Amino acid sequence: MYFDAVKSGKHTCYLLRESYRDGAKVRHRTIANLSHCSAEEIEAVRLALAHKGELAAILSRHEAAEAGPALPVAVRQGLSCGAVWVLSEVAGRLGIRAALGDGPDGRLGLWQVVARALAQGSRLSAVRLALAHAAGPLLGLPELNEHVLYRNLDWLHRHQAAIETRLWASRSRAAGAADLFLYDVTSSYLEGTENELAAFGYNRDGKRGKRQVVIGLLCDGSGRPVSIEVFAGNTADPATFGAQLRKVAVRFGGGPVTFVGDRGMIKSRLVRDVLDQGCHYITAITKAQIETLLAQGTIQLGLFDQALAEVAAEGVRYVLRRNPVRAAEVKAGREDKLATLERRTAKANAYLAEHPRASGEKALARLEGWSQKLKTSAYVSFQLDGRSVRLKVDRLALAEAGRLDGCYVLKTDLPAGRVDKKVVHDRYRDLALVEQAFRTSKTVQLEMRPIYVRLADRTRGHALVVMLAYDLVRELSRCWAGLDCTVAEGLAELSSLTLDELVINGRPVGQRIAEPRESVRKLLEAAGVQLPTSFRPATAPVATKRKLPTRRKPRA
Repeated sequence: MYFDAVKSGKHTCYLLRESYRDGAKVRHRTIANLSHCSAEEIEAVRLALAHKGELAAILSRHEAAEAGPALPVAVRQGLSCGAVWVLSEVAGRLGIRAALGDGPDGRLGLWQVVARALAQGSRLSAVRLALAHAAGPLLGLPELNEHVLYRNLDWLHRHQAAIETRLWASRSRAAGAADLFLYDVTSSYLEGTENELAAFGYNRDGKRGKRQVVIGLLCDGSGRPVSIEVFAGNTADPATFGAQLRKVAVRFGGGPVTFVGDRGMIKSRLVRDVLDQGCHYITAITKAQIETLLAQGTIQLGLFDQALAEVAAEGVRYVLRRNPVRAAEVKAGREDKLATLERRTAKANAYLAEHPRASGEKALARLEGWSQKLKTSAYVSFQLDGRSVRLKVDRLALAEAGRLDGCYVLKTDLPAGRVDKKVVHDRYRDLALVEQAFRTSKTVQLEMRPIYVRLADRTRGHALVVMLAYDLVRELSRCWAGLDCTVAEGLAELSSLTLDELVINGRPVGQRIAEPRESVRKLLEAAGVQLPTSFRPATAPVATKRKLPTRRKPRA
């Protein structure tokens, strides 16, 4: 920003201008015409720009002076801009901004994504957040209120396929990332009962009596999200897989890609569907299937003692491993269950001894019920001996129950000449990247729930916002890995950077960002983001239609 005096004949025009780069050319634009100001006011602006690095000190000294009028120049604290700008620039780098588009709905969608990364809440809270952050000048937002954002969720759902396809096409695909897709599902419970997709089903959060929705997340080989889909809450895991297969075949290029899914996902019928599409799969088999392979002689128990073993049969490769850490955990859990039953048996015998009229048969039935609940009936039994209950442990049955502790078997159709057993094993372990995405999206940073919408389309639009926000958080986590802060702490630090206003004679004439302090500068450098030099004027109104005081109950 600079001061310019342009002479035209006898008249001089005083302008406040700035330079910017358009490709290889340097261009200039006028911010304000100061010709109507007095000579003193114009000189004040010129001095303020000439000494903008020490403007605060000059103003302090001038205001403290005993004589003379104060300069009619002030710097007014503006809205927070650092966090919004960094998230917007990272969204541009990741292709999210281009995928959403530069239209009004695209910019509103970008604000929903940025707001979700900043602070998790409803559409109403996203509007109130825009009152404290410079979303309008930095993102060029149109009119903003909660009803506009609800309609924007409808738009996001209608254009979700196109957005995800553009996002996929814009990526600089890492080696192998385009040949591998990771897929898993989770559920998110709902506090209310009016959501159109809400239904009772297998709840992975352990919330009994809560309706839920089922969410499927498709990631590339690096763990970066590709597509998200929301299903009714009673949808089984395998029923969600066909939609992902069609996405890859139609929208994401198809070809000989490999799907990686857990043992409950890619079942026998789905394996045929994968092969019919010319794709490959990596999955795990259940304990019952492992027992069947052992009984058939296809695999041997001794193979689990190797670091990583492989067996091929009928065009299918099986990769075997025993995880010693998991084996120790399962064994310790079994011993803890036995100790629990021994304590309960001793407690029951003490009660029978102290109460002659107590029934030994009822005490026996209660202990057997506990054994069934703890799933120890295969090697634990109880016997009533007079007025005392004896606990018996079948050591052979106990050893048989623990023979597959920590054992798992992976199954794939990938040829050995193309992918060795270690790569198959490592790619299956990459499913942990999807689990990490679920943890971040549901509880850690983004808080997908509570889902403050009821319509099915808006629920799916909300899930897309969360997925894109996770992409931002994931990238910032990578950028700030060397700094001693979490993503939430880094965004809070950046939020302290404000877009201040230059005020002359009570009228705002320009905006600027203060010189960032050292901690903020490190965050900007690590994220690879430079602060802007120019801003769009915020002309569209930002307001909530529903005020909080009208919704709060008065205190007693």
